[in-house]
Amino acid sequence: MIAARYIGNKGFDLVQAEESAPKAGEVKLAVGYVGICGTDMHIYHGVMDARVNPPQTIGHEMSGTVTEIGEGVNGFAIGDRVVVRPLDWCGECPTCESGNTHICQNLKFMGIDTPGAFQSNWTVKARTLHKLPANVDLKQGALIEPLSVACHDVSRSRLQAGEKVVVLGGGPIGQLVAAVAKSVGAEVLVSEPNESRRAFAEKLGVKSVNPIEEDLAAYVEEWTGTKGADVVFEVSGVKPAIDAMTQVAGRRARIVMVAIHSQAPEIDLFQFFWKELELLGARVYEAADYDWAIELIASGKVDIEQFISSVTPLNSIGDAFASMDNNPQGMKALVACNVEG
Repeated sequence: MIAARYIGNKGFDLVQAEESAPKAGEVKLAVGYVGICGTDMHIYHGVMDARVNPPQTIGHEMSGTVTEIGEGVNGFAIGDRVVVRPLDWCGECPTCESGNTHICQNLKFMGIDTPGAFQSNWTVKARTLHKLPANVDLKQGALIEPLSVACHDVSRSRLQAGEKVVVLGGGPIGQLVAAVAKSVGAEVLVSEPNESRRAFAEKLGVKSVNPIEEDLAAYVEEWTGTKGADVVFEVSGVKPAIDAMTQVAGRRARIVMVAIHSQAPEIDLFQFFWKELELLGARVYEAADYDWAIELIASGKVDIEQFISSVTPLNSIGDAFASMDNNPQGMKALVACNVEG
């Protein structure tokens, strides 16, 4: 089988990797498509080499087809089309025992801490699998992982229909958060300086604003009739958004921290006292978020196809990563691991 390995310094090699039968509790998959996410780009740029320990096969936003089933695995059959929830939890720590396996104290993220999906076959634990319905194809399936991130973010916010939402940052996750929030029945505003990403939000049926050209706080005050946003999602990871999130939030609003900040940000805690705000963390996803994401695509509530910017075969994986550098406005580049594109 062919595996693409990140070797450091924006480089990949293709190797013939040894195949092995799945062990008890495992399933072997023929990988269909794998998406390139922001974390993959951080790896590509060399900032995570100490964690990834190259050469390493990375990738975790994937879809595939079951080809072999290990002993003791029930509920799956050869030929099933599936996606992987790429979290390997210990099941023994206090956090796992409380039911929060997605933030396990010993969590390993598949495709970062352990080998990932940029290969023609991938053997994983069956407990990580979710089946795809007949009307969701493998290309769409590769975007269920990032859509599940957005579902988890929205779930954490306790968003209700009719509430007003501000999404700070119009990159792929910000746009997916906006799409999920819209599907719940919220009114959504995306704050994003980049013109093409604002245009993408408008194509989703979501309002957008340029926070460099507009006074965002004043804009939100007028949009909400002086009430302020009910929910704010910080998805950009930049200081101006940290400053804005408390300014645009209304009384008793919920702020969800989605972005990973490279340095500990300064936050206006006075606003949390003054407005009785809530700050909620949101990390990865739970099984229910995957189920919700699959339902959103299957039902047509989220048109995931428009998020696919390009499809590149595995033997040109370097070009796929380079395209994300050359076209940062693109949403999702896919790598086809067993098909031409």
